[in-house]
Amino acid sequence: MHELIRAFILLFAVIDPIGTLPVFLSVTKNFDAAKSRKVALFATLIAAAILLFFIVIGQVLIEHMEISLAAFKVSGGLILLLFALTMVFRSSVHGGETDESDHKNVAVFPMAIPSIASPGAILAVVLLTDNNLYTVGHQMLITLIVFIILAITLGLLMMAGRIQRAIGTTGITVITKIMGLLLCSLAMESILSGVKAYFATNA
Repeated sequence: MHELIRAFILLFAVIDPIGTLPVFLSVTKNFDAAKSRKVALFATLIAAAILLFFIVIGQVLIEHMEISLAAFKVSGGLILLLFALTMVFRSSVHGGETDESDHKNVAVFPMAIPSIASPGAILAVVLLTDNNLYTVGHQMLITLIVFIILAITLGLLMMAGRIQRAIGTTGITVITKIMGLLLCSLAMESILSGVKAYFATNA
């Protein structure tokens, strides 16, 4: 149970439903309510497909490229750490301008990638479903957790306007930075675990 709670926190931090709100509000500001809802739905479905793809074949890719788990943990941890640091230090979460002329394009970029299915999220699902460490049952639970967090993300995006009015941009920023701090700690755990595994294997 403790491992699943830790996985939920990690995945919630890297998928970052709350941090996705400012980007969503920015790219849909010229859309009507119906198009905004379509962007939220399409983006979530596309992100789900991407993350499921990496859950299924992530381990195969690692083994095919002959990457050790220790090396992947360290590299993944470093990328997660850098991702977390951007959450903490940058002034606007997932910022950037985009072409708003087509709501389907907006749903793919920047909403599905990299806002929801971020590099950190992709690495996290690969690490948490490693075939050498986890049973099929555990991997199915991780997949379920991913879908639950994506459902939360969709719900928040559907209520984005009301949430912004309730807590404001400042509130969203504060919560995102707290999630970034938690992710920094989890990233360091991955790095230290990888270093320990490397020296244990090569001792």
